[in-house]
Amino acid sequence: MTAFDSTATRNSPRYGEGRHALLAAAVHVVAAQGLRNLTYRAVAREAKVTHGLVAHHFGTRDALIEAALQFSVENSVTSISTRPGTGDLDAIFAGLIHMVEANPDDQAFQYELILESRRRTELRPHVESLYGTYRGALRDELAHGGIECDEAMAHAFIAAADGLIFQQITLGHSDFNEAALVHLRRFLKTLAE
Repeated sequence: MTAFDSTATRNSPRYGEGRHALLAAAVHVVAAQGLRNLTYRAVAREAKVTHGLVAHHFGTRDALIEAALQFSVENSVTSISTRPGTGDLDAIFAGLIHMVEANPDDQAFQYELILESRRRTELRPHVESLYGTYRGALRDELAHGGIECDEAMAHAFIAAADGLIFQQITLGHSDFNEAALVHLRRFLKTLAE
């Protein structure tokens, strides 16, 4: 195989994939080792690039954290519904269990950030934004189904889903959580009636 062989296996990201790979690596590092172990070198090692590239893309560790949070939320907010934009009450939270099983790093990253915000208050706006995004997505989805949902109701439903996700990534009770989500969706249907 020559250096010019296009079929050669690559360990590092291709041009244009770098930022995405760095964000995925940052999420994985935090999920596996905690937020305090998030360094340019750890992210670079995970993404198989030089640590200078991480610094080039993000500039500061806080900018990296903020971008990684946005990345993880974008990956997981779609789990609010398996049929987004339809207001289908059966679809709300239907993909949650699968999403956690398929990519638990996003949720673990978010919980690490949430817990660290107790010690580092400068992270709290990020946590507020995280939960605001989830509440907004749920409210939008319920509105498509004709259900008026105020901020407090959205908070209650997101808190319930949040607890189930936390238990699933720590204890692995996906079958039990699947049954619990049936009840949560049933409750949503009673609101529509």
